Amino acid sequence: MKKILLLSDTHGYMDKTILKYCAECDEIWHAGDWGVGVNEALENTGKLIRGVYGNIDGTDIRTIYPEVSRFSCEGLMVLMKHIGGYPKKYSFGVKQQITENKTDIFISGHSHILKIMRDIELNNLLHLNPGAAGKHGFHLMRTMLNFKLDSGRVFDMNVIELGKRAEI
Repeated sequence: MKKILLLSDTHGYMDKTILKYCAECDEIWHAGDWGVGVNEALENTGKLIRGVYGNIDGTDIRTIYPEVSRFSCEGLMVLMKHIGGYPKKYSFGVKQQITENKTDIFISGHSHILKIMRDIELNNLLHLNPGAAGKHGFHLMRTMLNFKLDSGRVFDMNVIELGKRAEI
């Protein structure tokens, strides 16, 4: 079993609340738009970090993380891309990547809009967008997700509200 913390669109913002949740997980997944200093803060947690770069990320992040990441975790195939869209509105090429390679979970960021939804047309794929954990953007509430994976199952999915963006 793995406990996963999923975040995106930190845009260079990290606080002790995010780090508290990092301490409670086994792996940290970041769906892009890290910003300066976030990777270093997450590396200091000692957790396994998986991620992709986003459109605001410079060469410091792009040399560490790919544009698209595909990996297996606890019997599930995961595909992650920052600008990936969502069911019925996938970005160019994403649906093809999902269908060519059996994908159980598709993760994207970019929109700053929290989404947890199934794509029943694509093998009941689970789509996750954790919203935005940072303070830059149009979102009202800063969010991220945590959940557990075990033997091909996703469970104990929680939306973590980090406070209103304007209160920072």
